[in-house]
Amino acid sequence: MAIPFTPWPDEFARRYREKGYWLDRPLTDIIENQCENPSVALVDGARSFSYTQLDQLSSNLAASLLDRGVKPGDTALVHLGNNAEFFITFFALLKIGVVPVNALFSHQRNEVDAYAVQISPTLLIADQQHSLYQNAEAVDHFVTRHASIRTVLLLGTQGSQSLTAAIEQPAGGTELVPGPADQVAFFQLSGGSTGTPKLIPRTHNDYYYSIRRSNEVCGFSAQTRYLCALPAAHNYSMSSPGTLGVFLAGGCVVLASDPDATLCFPLIEQHQINVTALVPPAASLWLQAISEWGSNQQLASLRLLQVGGARLSPALAARIPAEMGCQLQQVFGMAEGLVNYTRLDDSPERIIHTQGKPMCPDDEVWVADENNNPLPTGQVGRLMTRGPYTFRGYFNSPEHNASAFDQNGFYCSGDLIAIDEAGYITVQGREKDQINRGGEKIAAEEIENLLQRHESVVHAGLVSIEDPLLGEKSCAYLVTSAPLRAVDIRRFLRSLGVADYKLPDRVVCVDALPLTAVGKVDKKALRRWMAERDAT
Repeated sequence: MAIPFTPWPDEFARRYREKGYWLDRPLTDIIENQCENPSVALVDGARSFSYTQLDQLSSNLAASLLDRGVKPGDTALVHLGNNAEFFITFFALLKIGVVPVNALFSHQRNEVDAYAVQISPTLLIADQQHSLYQNAEAVDHFVTRHASIRTVLLLGTQGSQSLTAAIEQPAGGTELVPGPADQVAFFQLSGGSTGTPKLIPRTHNDYYYSIRRSNEVCGFSAQTRYLCALPAAHNYSMSSPGTLGVFLAGGCVVLASDPDATLCFPLIEQHQINVTALVPPAASLWLQAISEWGSNQQLASLRLLQVGGARLSPALAARIPAEMGCQLQQVFGMAEGLVNYTRLDDSPERIIHTQGKPMCPDDEVWVADENNNPLPTGQVGRLMTRGPYTFRGYFNSPEHNASAFDQNGFYCSGDLIAIDEAGYITVQGREKDQINRGGEKIAAEEIENLLQRHESVVHAGLVSIEDPLLGEKSCAYLVTSAPLRAVDIRRFLRSLGVADYKLPDRVVCVDALPLTAVGKVDKKALRRWMAERDAT
């Protein structure tokens, strides 16, 4: 049974096929076309996997899942970190037409429960190192909450639920059939501003094109040695061109658990990494490490550093080539589709001061005013886009889709941008009520709703505050019926299963929150309060 999603209109689908964007080939091609390649595809600590091994192990797991009663058209909740098992699982599920959502390892109960409620997964694959699955009781509790789950495989356990055992079980002659290329391959995660995390259906056709075109723009090849230090499930690190782009090109991916310089610099030197991707705060910390250590020698092999996920300041951008000794490429993309790159042959001025231009000739991008009228070149407004790899609707969200798309199918991302005469974009901020904390998106409404579940919280407002390292942090303004400390609030949110990056960085208790004329919390006034407070 195919997963329901909003398809492209027939005239667009026909055009995208005629122009060669859609090949009607499954994403499994990425690994299966390399199945006889003895080169190292993936390095995870002391372990390394050739393309042949990666293909065989994913086939083993796929066959094992079929043996356990998992069926094509089922959905899966995958909760793994930056390890080889993430990629083995991803390709295994593609090979049998099972549609996963890949939760970030930093996600906690609140987020993971929301994903499970939306897709009703029949399969759970997770890492026992995560607190949600650290023992049998915790797993049983999770499965009890989500009764659709019939099969559980865990990394780090023994016995019938062992993911490792399922991967090592020979596939035999089991026939593996991926889902149709024009159907949903997997769900990406939205960093949207609404209270419930939204899921983005990505088809084989649209995602495969995004990866292929990204490789062309970024020059990925069999010589690419890529360090994956951002979360492996992020759209940015998967497909821009990311790990899947490396696999498509026949290069090598080296995994790091996080982008800390003390971990990544030795890996870059050891494995002669020539490309990696960071968010601006991590890039800033790398520059700080170089300054403190007095040398960038460990980065001698690095040729290209991509920076995206949040706006990169021109001052920081200018320091990267000068101090790291590599080329900078700015990336501005979204899990919903559209990806913009500065080009490798762009002028330093353009690379430093813009976030790139769309990668596809059929990416339609324009800037709208508050009334959805087009704005002239150079003026700031809302980003509107559609194209061969930009989705047409969030999963099972008709009400939200009605406001997120116009009548012509253009998606409004909530980004405020300007476009210059050459088509290059500069990001000015966000229209939606969202905080971008170092590339991790926080929906203010989600945290406000959770804060108001505390017995002593009467009213709550969450706003962004500028931060020189992360770009933005969060501040919670609370009206309370009893004294509350910041530590009390963070402890309470943790008890609800909220990821640490979503916890308020500051907590301010006030007598009342300012309101707009229609009775909503006046976020502009709250930010003014913060600015005035910091100025005193």
